[in-house]
Amino acid sequence: MKEFWNQRYNQEAYAYGKAPNVYFKEVLSSLEPGKILLPAEGEGRNAVFAASLGWEVYAYDFSEIAFQKATQLAQEKKVTINYQIASLSELDFSPEFFDAIALIYLHFPDTVRTPNHCKLLEMVKKGGAVFMEAFSSNHPFYQKQNPAVGGPKMPDQLYNITKLKNDFESLQTINLSEEIVHLKEGQYHNGKASVIRFFGKKPL
Repeated sequence: MKEFWNQRYNQEAYAYGKAPNVYFKEVLSSLEPGKILLPAEGEGRNAVFAASLGWEVYAYDFSEIAFQKATQLAQEKKVTINYQIASLSELDFSPEFFDAIALIYLHFPDTVRTPNHCKLLEMVKKGGAVFMEAFSSNHPFYQKQNPAVGGPKMPDQLYNITKLKNDFESLQTINLSEEIVHLKEGQYHNGKASVIRFFGKKPL
């Protein structure tokens, strides 16, 4: 899997563009800046945007090429991000370290999804935010019509409202919805897609 992502990112163009995800931008702009974690951040488009708003940004990805591209983008935009080449199991942040965590197209398979989400939730402060956008279980319908829209090929890596309601039951839900959106994100997210969007806060 690491080789797949290194190959995808190993081109001059940014695979998913340099602009932030639309839902990420919308939610983040409604929050007071603090410390944010961006797991599996890829080439840094969301991290760099967050830094431009005054957030103290922490990000990680296991792809060395992603790290290089993210560092390059941060330099281009004249912002600072704290980016590690790592996986979730290698993180050593203290509990309740972050004011927000954003999971943008991070698709854990069912076998590890719930424990991984639980580990991430432990890092969020009381009153902190968790939000995400990911492909839904209904997305393969759109994927078959238009392969350019992207998304996982394995059903157990797709999300639905029930899965996320269970994983994030400890949070105060502000939004949990399945929506049809038109993606225009670089080369690999283009066209009509079915996505799950979640936004919640950890109770005080």
